Amino acid sequence: MLIVNCLSLLLWILFDEGLLTPLQSLSPRTSGRIDSDQIIDLSGDGTPMLQRVRRGWIWNQFFVLEEYMGSEPQYVGKLHSDLDNGDGAVKYTLLGQGAGTIFTIDEITGDIHAIRSLNREEKSYYVLSAQAVDTETSKPLEPQSEFIIKVQDINDNEPKFLDGPYTASVPEMSPAGAFVRQVTATDADDPTYGNSARVVYSILHGQPYFSVDPKTGVIRTALSNMDREVKEDYEVLIQAKDMGGQMGGLAGTTTVNITLTDVNDNPPRFYKSKHGFCFLSLVPESSPVGSAIGRIKANDADIGKNAEIDYSIVPGDGLNVFDITSDKSTQKGVIHLKKPLDYENKKSYIFKVDAVDPHPDHRFQSMGPFKDTATVKITVVDVDEPPVFSRAFYIMDVYEDTNVGSIIGAVTAQDSDVSNSPVRYSIDRSTDQEKYFTIDDVEGTIATNEILDREDVSQYSISVIAQKLSNPDLISRVNVTIQVLDVNEYAPELAVPYENLMCENAKNGQIIGSIGAEDKDKPLTEQQFHFKLSPESATNPNFTLHDNDNTAGIVTKRNGFSRRQQEFYFLPIVISDSGYPVQSSTNTLTIRVCRCDVDGTILSCNVEAIFLPVGLSTEALIAILLCIIILLVIVVLFVALRRQRKKEICMTSKEDIRDNVISYDDEGGGEEDTQAFDISTLRKPDVMEDAQLRRDVKPEKLHPQLRTINTYLISSATYSSPGNELVVKLDRQLKQKKKDMGKVDKWHEMDYCFTEIAQT
Repeated sequence: MLIVNCLSLLLWILFDEGLLTPLQSLSPRTSGRIDSDQIIDLSGDGTPMLQRVRRGWIWNQFFVLEEYMGSEPQYVGKLHSDLDNGDGAVKYTLLGQGAGTIFTIDEITGDIHAIRSLNREEKSYYVLSAQAVDTETSKPLEPQSEFIIKVQDINDNEPKFLDGPYTASVPEMSPAGAFVRQVTATDADDPTYGNSARVVYSILHGQPYFSVDPKTGVIRTALSNMDREVKEDYEVLIQAKDMGGQMGGLAGTTTVNITLTDVNDNPPRFYKSKHGFCFLSLVPESSPVGSAIGRIKANDADIGKNAEIDYSIVPGDGLNVFDITSDKSTQKGVIHLKKPLDYENKKSYIFKVDAVDPHPDHRFQSMGPFKDTATVKITVVDVDEPPVFSRAFYIMDVYEDTNVGSIIGAVTAQDSDVSNSPVRYSIDRSTDQEKYFTIDDVEGTIATNEILDREDVSQYSISVIAQKLSNPDLISRVNVTIQVLDVNEYAPELAVPYENLMCENAKNGQIIGSIGAEDKDKPLTEQQFHFKLSPESATNPNFTLHDNDNTAGIVTKRNGFSRRQQEFYFLPIVISDSGYPVQSSTNTLTIRVCRCDVDGTILSCNVEAIFLPVGLSTEALIAILLCIIILLVIVVLFVALRRQRKKEICMTSKEDIRDNVISYDDEGGGEEDTQAFDISTLRKPDVMEDAQLRRDVKPEKLHPQLRTINTYLISSATYSSPGNELVVKLDRQLKQKKKDMGKVDKWHEMDYCFTEIAQT
């Protein structure tokens, strides 16, 4: 410190005497001289005259040591103006950062002192302004000039690890030189001044496992194949020292906690006992299927995913009875029961279990197989068991007309234990409260106890209990379903009225048709039908019957059939069902012979086909038939027209009828006429009673009634046969009347009409 102060004083003397001139720099803050212009009146007559007056500071940059601990204020430097002649006419003022509080100036001499200890890390320089003023007037003699006071660094800060302590990890079994992590220390001292901030790294604790790069602070493994299972965590102490690591430099330390991460370098291993078994277990034979009967564990020194183990049963004694799964949380193998155990059948099982690493690391395959095998022994413990039914459930059928006391089925249960105790049966009455059924407690046969009606209940479900006689507390149950069947009442029939068509050229053994049946009994889906020929047709020379599944096929027994010889064949068939009791019926199947082509395609089965061999085509036959119909229509029309013409001759108007009657009365008058035509003859009682006409109802099947004598006679005659004596008598009377009256025309018409009707 004394040397620095002496050097500063020497430089000030040299500059003050003008022996040295400050060096000019590119920056005003670092220049050794600041020039300014001032206009001074130098002429005697008062005319202003420009003249450059030389003025300058001795320097504009000062240095002050940080952390100065002397008893006197630290001398910084001296300000001097060329206008100061040393007579006290000029005084100096100081302005700017720290003026008056940190830095003071002697107004007369211009000496600057630091009255406080400074820290470069807090503030590295201060900017101040100085000015020379007149002592008496306090007017500025020169403009203010700016200068800098820099705090000169000393090595007062040690390197610091701002992010420490550190944690790091590296996989186990890594080679030497594997990167772990990098640490960094910072030094608050000035890196541009000396070696105060030059840091060097070294490892104080953690060797020989790790190393650190002196310049970069990178930590690496120093040994290869470090095993996590041997040592997992390491604490490494790192030092950072300034001054390039030289003696006297300041140092800082930090801790790096390094963990070896796991790799899958260890296989699973079973613990082997002295007797050779890795697992022994006693399992009661009553253990339910799916229950866990034990756990087995292989040890894997790895952790996490690398410690996972898959267990499996080696094919052998226990593969079909036991199963094993892996518990990922405990890495144990859980053995489950796959099938029921039976002490009486097998008392122990010995099998092997494999433990395999599911995620092997191929880098370590040379260390051996990553699997192990253990032997497991399961001993079955005898348990007194309830009786066991021969079936899981029973289904029985009974017809609704079955008599009371009839046996409909039986259940069977046995004691599977060595004692083989007898079994007793009973019905759980909560499932048969009406007591429709009974059971033999020794034989287990179930019988009806009531008349069953399918229309009331079609199905019963009861529970049968089996108890061991030696231990009644051990019971088992089984469900028995009893279905009430409907009595078979209807015989099966042909499903439809079949008419099988066959060709004349049918071959022997050819199937010409298939038939089915139906039955009105229920259910339809379970009916089975059987077909056969009736006994009288069993030796039928033409056809036979093949019974299929609920259908039957009609098969020919000879070659060639002729429609001219026989067009229809009738085959009696017996159809029976499978109901109770069996019902059957005889149905006649019609087989018709048809004309076919060579391929067996039916061309025609109609009657007109008989005439085809004559040479007449179907179109010709139709034309002939139409001609016959037309001729018949013509004849009918002709006869109808002729009859209509005859009726018109017989018909007269109402006026004619009245005239005829009156004329008859006028011309006949007298007893002779009255006696000649006895009207009472027409009123024969037996005829009138049998067919008396009503005037308010139109008679049916009678000719229109004309209200003349002719019509009356005709109507009456209609009720008699042509040979009746009434007709003969009327004929005589009419002829006599014609002779007497002489009215030939009128009576001729009556005679004609009467004769026509009488003949009819």
